[in-house]
Amino acid sequence: MKGDAFKSATVIKVLAFALLSIAFFYFGKHWSDGSQQLVFFNSRQDSASLTNPTNPSSQFVSISPNFNKSFDLSSIINDTTVSDKPLEKTPSVEVVLSPPPPPPSPPPAVQKMGVLDENGVMNDDFEVGEFDPEVVDNWGVGNETDVEEGDGVKRFRVKKFGLCPDSMREYIPCLDNVEAISKLKSTERGEKFERHCPEKGKGLNCLVPPPRGYRAPITWPKSRDEVWFSNVPHARLAEDKGGQNWILIDKDKFKFPGGGTQFIHGADQYLDQIEKMLPEIAFGRHVRVALDIGCGVASFGAYLLSRNVLTLSVAPKDVHENQIQFALERGVPAMVAAIATHRLLYPSQAFELIHCSRCRINWTRDDGILLLEVNRLLRAGGYFVWAAQPVYKHEAALEEQWEEMVNLTTRLCWNLVKKEGYIAIWQKPLNNSCYLSREEGTQPPLCDPHDDPDDVWYVDLKACITRLPEEGYGANITTWPSRLQYPPDRLQSIQVDSYLSRKELFNAESKFWKEIIESYVRAWHWKKLKLRNVMDMRAGFGGFAAAMIENQLDCWVLNVVSVSGKNTLPVIFDRGLLGVMHDWCEPFDTYPRTYDLLHANGLFSIEQKRCNMSTIMLEMDRILRPGGRAYIRDSVAVMDELQDIGKAMGWHVTVRDTSEGPHASYKILTGDKHLLRA
Repeated sequence: MKGDAFKSATVIKVLAFALLSIAFFYFGKHWSDGSQQLVFFNSRQDSASLTNPTNPSSQFVSISPNFNKSFDLSSIINDTTVSDKPLEKTPSVEVVLSPPPPPPSPPPAVQKMGVLDENGVMNDDFEVGEFDPEVVDNWGVGNETDVEEGDGVKRFRVKKFGLCPDSMREYIPCLDNVEAISKLKSTERGEKFERHCPEKGKGLNCLVPPPRGYRAPITWPKSRDEVWFSNVPHARLAEDKGGQNWILIDKDKFKFPGGGTQFIHGADQYLDQIEKMLPEIAFGRHVRVALDIGCGVASFGAYLLSRNVLTLSVAPKDVHENQIQFALERGVPAMVAAIATHRLLYPSQAFELIHCSRCRINWTRDDGILLLEVNRLLRAGGYFVWAAQPVYKHEAALEEQWEEMVNLTTRLCWNLVKKEGYIAIWQKPLNNSCYLSREEGTQPPLCDPHDDPDDVWYVDLKACITRLPEEGYGANITTWPSRLQYPPDRLQSIQVDSYLSRKELFNAESKFWKEIIESYVRAWHWKKLKLRNVMDMRAGFGGFAAAMIENQLDCWVLNVVSVSGKNTLPVIFDRGLLGVMHDWCEPFDTYPRTYDLLHANGLFSIEQKRCNMSTIMLEMDRILRPGGRAYIRDSVAVMDELQDIGKAMGWHVTVRDTSEGPHASYKILTGDKHLLRA
C-alpha cells in the first residue's frame, strides 16, 4: 500500500510539472505572436474619472506605446556587438534612427553701446552709436505723469522729457537768450556776451540733442592734438584762422598744430620763451594756476598742462563762437566768459599768471576798468603777460596804445619786469605799500575798505584798485605740489559756523574724500573710465579734486561753489585748483556735451529749497557727454525723485548704499547717459 501511495504521488508531481510547462509554453507563444497587447494603468486620476468612473473618456488606462508593433526579441537581445555596417530592415521590424539634436546656437554678439560690457564691467572702447532720427521724433511720446497714492503719501512719476529742436544742439541758455539780448539798452561794452538767463518758467524743459554722427570723444592725451569733426561740426574757425596754425581740417578730424596768432611756431616754443625771459615764473612750481583771456582754441593752456600748470581758458561766445567748445572737446579746462561789465566769477588773487595774446581787449578804456578786473584776479606778486601788436609795432596808433598801457600799469603799481620781442610781462606788488604812497588824487583810487573782492555773482566791475589783505593772505602760499594739502591762510577769512577750527574742517574733508575716491577707484575701476573733464558741483574746500589728483587720475576738475553756501573759492585756488562761483537754480556757462563726470555731494537736499530738482538735472544732462556719468551722493529723502527724473531723461540709473550700509541716511545714485537710439 505504501509503495502504491508513493508511486501515485510521484505521478501527480510529474503531471503537474508537465501541465505547468505546457501552460508557460502556450502563454509565451500566445503573447508573442502579436495577437494580444499589454496595457498599463495610469497612476494619475483626473477629476472626471473620480466623479464618473463609468464614463469611457474618464478611464485612466493608457495603451502601450508599442501598440500594433512587432519585434524580433531574440535578435534584439542577442545583438550586443557594435557593427560598422548599416542596420538592415527586417520584415517585422522597421528601425528609424532620429537625427542628433542640433548644437546650441551661439549667444548673440554683445554690441558695446554703453560704458558697461556683457559682464557688467566698465568698457574702455564703448561706442556711442549713430544718431537715430526716428527716436528723435518718437522720444517722449506715450508717457504721462502718474500720481501714486499709498499710506497717505503721494508720489509723482516724472513724464519722459522730449528732445529739443535741432537748432538747440549748441544751446547755452544764459548766453543764447535772444529775447533778453534784444532788449539791452547798450551793447557797446560787450553786454550781449554776458549772462542773460531765461525768466522763471521759460528755462530748458527738453533734452539737447547731439549732432548727427556724434562719436565717443577721442581720449586724452591724443585729444590735445585732434578731435572728431562730427562732434563740433563748425568749420568757420578753421577757415578764419587756418593761416595762423590754430586749427585745420584733415578728413574727418580737426587737427591742432599748437599755434596761435602770436605764436604761430607753436605753444611749446612760446612757453620756453616766456620762461627764458623771466625764470622766476617757474611753470609748475611757482606758477600753478593761470588764466588765459581770449584763448582761441586753448593751445596755450593745453601745452601748459604738461608743465604741471592748470590754466583756465576763457573766451566769449562771439563770431568765433565755438572756440571754447573746441577747447573742452580737446580735454582742456575752459569756460565761456566775457570780461565786459560784470566781475568774472572767480575770487580775488586766484591766478599766479594771467595771459592775453591778441585777445582784442582795449585794456585802457573807461579808466582802465578791465585791467582793474585783471588786477583783482591776479595774486599778489603774480604776472600779467601781454603779447600784442602795441608791444612791438612802431606805428603811431599802436605806439599811442602802448604809452597808455604803460601809464595805466604804473598807476596800478605794476612793475614792467621784461619786454622782449612781442611779449611784455608785468608783476603785481606783494602788498599795499605802493598804493598808499601814491600822490593824492591819483587815479584809479583804492576800493572802499568794506568792498568784498570775492563777491562776484552779478557784481558790476569797479574802477578802483582792490586792496590786498594786510595779513598777507594770498601772497604767502607754498609752492606746488605741497600747497595741495597745506591749509592756506585764507581759511581764516571763511565764515564757518562750527565749534571746530577751520584747519580741522579742512583736514577732515581732505581725509574723507581721499578714502571715498580710493574706494571708487577700487570698486568702480575709475582708472579705466578715461575720465578727463570733471566737475564737482558742490566743492567745499576742494577735497574731491585733491583726492582725484592724489589717486593719479588723469583729469582736471572744475570746483563749483554755490552762491547759497560759504564762499570757499579762495581756498580752492590757494590749493592749486580751479573753481567758479555759480547758482544751480540757473544754467551753467558751458556748451552741451562738455563733461565726462559730474559729481554732486549733498547738492539737491540743499538746493531743493530754492529751485526745482528737475531744473538742475536737465542742466546736468545738457552738459554731460553721451557715455558720461553722474555720481550723486545725497540723502535718502531725495533719492526717489532723482531716480525718476534720471529715468525720464533716458539715463541708466542705479542707487547704491554708501560704505555705512543700507540703513545710512545717504545713498549714491549713479546715472549713465547714453545716446538716445531705438
